[in-house]
Amino acid sequence: MAIKKSELYSTIWASCDKLRGGMDASQYKDYVLVLLFIKYVSDKYAGKKNAVITIPPGASFEDMVKLKGRKDIGDKINKKIIKPIAEENGLSGIIDVTDFNDEEKLGKSDEMVDKLSGLISIFQNPNLDFSKNRADGDDILGDAYEYLMRHFATESGKSKGQFYTPAEVSRILAKILGINENNSTRQTSAYDPTCGSGSLLLKIADEAGKDISLFGQEKDVATAGIAKMNMILHNNPTADIRKGQSTLSHPLFTSGNNLKQFDYAVSNPPFSSKNWMDGFNPSDDIYQRFTGYGIPPTKNGDYAFLLHIIKSLKSNGKGAVILPHGVLFRGGSEAMIRKALVEKGYIKGIIGLPANLFYGTGIPACIIMMDKENAEGRKGIFMIDASKGFVKDGNKNRLREQDIHKIVDVFNKQTPVYGYSRMIPLAEIRKNEFNLNIPRYIDSQETEDIQDIEAHLLGGIPNFDIDALQLYWDVYPSLRKELFKTSKRSNKYSELKVEAKHIRVTIFGHPEFTGYANGINNLFNRWKQKSIPSLTAIKIGDKPKKIIHELSEDLLATFSGKKLLDNYDIYQHLMTYWADVMQDDVYILVTDGWKAGNGVENDKKKKTWEGRLMPKNIIINEYFSNDKKAIEELELQRDEVARKIEEMDEEHTGEDGALSEVLNDKGKPTKALIQKRIKTLEKEENTLLVADEPEPVYGEPEEDELNILINYLSLLEQESALNKSIKTAETALDKRALIQYPKLKEADIKHLVIEQKWMNTVQLEVQNEMDRISHRLAERIKELAERYETTLPQLSYETDELTHKVNAHLKKMGFVWK
Repeated sequence: MAIKKSELYSTIWASCDKLRGGMDASQYKDYVLVLLFIKYVSDKYAGKKNAVITIPPGASFEDMVKLKGRKDIGDKINKKIIKPIAEENGLSGIIDVTDFNDEEKLGKSDEMVDKLSGLISIFQNPNLDFSKNRADGDDILGDAYEYLMRHFATESGKSKGQFYTPAEVSRILAKILGINENNSTRQTSAYDPTCGSGSLLLKIADEAGKDISLFGQEKDVATAGIAKMNMILHNNPTADIRKGQSTLSHPLFTSGNNLKQFDYAVSNPPFSSKNWMDGFNPSDDIYQRFTGYGIPPTKNGDYAFLLHIIKSLKSNGKGAVILPHGVLFRGGSEAMIRKALVEKGYIKGIIGLPANLFYGTGIPACIIMMDKENAEGRKGIFMIDASKGFVKDGNKNRLREQDIHKIVDVFNKQTPVYGYSRMIPLAEIRKNEFNLNIPRYIDSQETEDIQDIEAHLLGGIPNFDIDALQLYWDVYPSLRKELFKTSKRSNKYSELKVEAKHIRVTIFGHPEFTGYANGINNLFNRWKQKSIPSLTAIKIGDKPKKIIHELSEDLLATFSGKKLLDNYDIYQHLMTYWADVMQDDVYILVTDGWKAGNGVENDKKKKTWEGRLMPKNIIINEYFSNDKKAIEELELQRDEVARKIEEMDEEHTGEDGALSEVLNDKGKPTKALIQKRIKTLEKEENTLLVADEPEPVYGEPEEDELNILINYLSLLEQESALNKSIKTAETALDKRALIQYPKLKEADIKHLVIEQKWMNTVQLEVQNEMDRISHRLAERIKELAERYETTLPQLSYETDELTHKVNAHLKKMGFVWK
């Protein structure tokens, strides 16, 4: 039975994190990822002839498991497991860099034994079976690796997280290069001169969708090892990853005095490297990377990496590099290099990204897309300001699915979007002296909310502010007339025709609003009916990412061009639901099939259960709605009794109140104390009746303490009885729902999962989006009405009135205010 992917990965991370003790995550990652590698190649290739990776006898993961608990476990992992695999497969200096017998990092004797045994146990999880997984980014391994790398980068700190480029940014680089449009039958090549763990190259390979040769160089030996393992884990075992040298001083992909050239290049080099000249003199560069451009500043290597990539591209090659924003506008030698690149036509586009995306730095960065093909005919540079599209994720910012999709769509289609993107003619760039700072060309600032002095003085709502809501009036043309009328004093101003408290009701009840809302619902239902057959057809072995891609792209297209609604917002709702819930559901379906809908999962600690695919509330709503309504009715009765108890508490728990004698240490009346007090009062009352004649009562008699206590006790008993009835009914309903799961037929499961769970959830988010749009309109109109409701003369008059009253009071008190 498949475990949910999200639970599996979070469990792996929690276990790994718990075991690492005081070791820095940037070091601990090496141990975890090597074990993941050994586990994968063992599952995939052990015992197979002519396999891509040879697993020598006695060197598999199962042989590693046998070492658990042994005092020499670290030494044996090094010599009996990792070393033979490394030597047999040409991976020496790659997978054997990490020392599993390092007492300084892993502890001595029992501590090391426990730590390594615990790590091995984590990867013994039967759900981590890679034997049938292709590791193509759509299975256990691809996502598990990505999950671990992101968490290690997050935990590694500012100076040690640079080995990982966020997957969202990597995807953008891969998609804007147009590599999937290359229909050439020849072998395509891609290169990363600062490849880190190889994530950028792998995204390029995913996007290519065909055979591609990958080449990467990484200075850090341990990180280069991770990159090579990453390539093997993702079915790119022939990727050429070279290590141990700086790309600038010692490029390892050369042919004589020339750099090897590639079809595509990507890079996320260290920002503003201050030691980029170490090991060579740029003036004597035999590869002529700086010829025709000039040498970058001694203490800033940003353009050195950019020029290296330019030189490494074929005559029609394309590249994308991530650099800090400063490269767009800094002066000196960088300005001269920038001018030369622009004049040569090598820069096709620039994308400004949000700040705090990367793990090594918090500064904002940009993507510079280079294209040598037809460079001499290039007439401009396409710019995008995507700096505001992100979501907070812990202490970092993260691009959402909608941000990625919008950037890629707009860039690839060269679509001008006000405040977001435009093509900048070379003439305009020359006029700005080749300064490429994006705000010079794209104004993405929100329109200033200007206060109208005349309106403050004389009243009325400026038509300028009402005109600014034209997007709404385009959709609701007569609503404006329903809400506003021309001011009597000037046709430049308007007045509300409805009270401010009725604005929202007026909008939501207007025929044009309801008509628009119905149109949105019809669009959603059209997409829903189109999608249900393909979702119903999900079967074991299908690829979840292909399913969500087709589903989400169709949703995006369905709502494209719809006024007021942003189709990327709608798209994001689906993608968020996919990440939170639906992905786990689909993963279970493609592993276990629709029969999984008959299953339930028990939480023994909490003594509760839940459906594997369907929450029990869906079963209850579908099959036991009358039982649910009966419980809700009991809850309403219970809540009414509780309200009465609360009222009596408020009225009678004071110092002399009837309930003051029955309060516990927490100041609450208790049933036991009330019963005891009632007996005391009844005894006293019986004594008085025997001894004295009762005095006559005149007027309305006050309720005495005894009656109050009796009434209060009665309410407590009613509340207790109702709670008992509710619990009994809930227990019975819970049992009936549990019994229903095995009875469900496949058609029932499909209906409940697809329509009642998935579609209803997404549709609710679409409706909420509609509500938010109209709420913003209502709030803006209310804000304008309240802003200019009280004019300055009125305020002055009211101030004078209040001042006069205060002075009069002061005078009566013997004070004279001057």
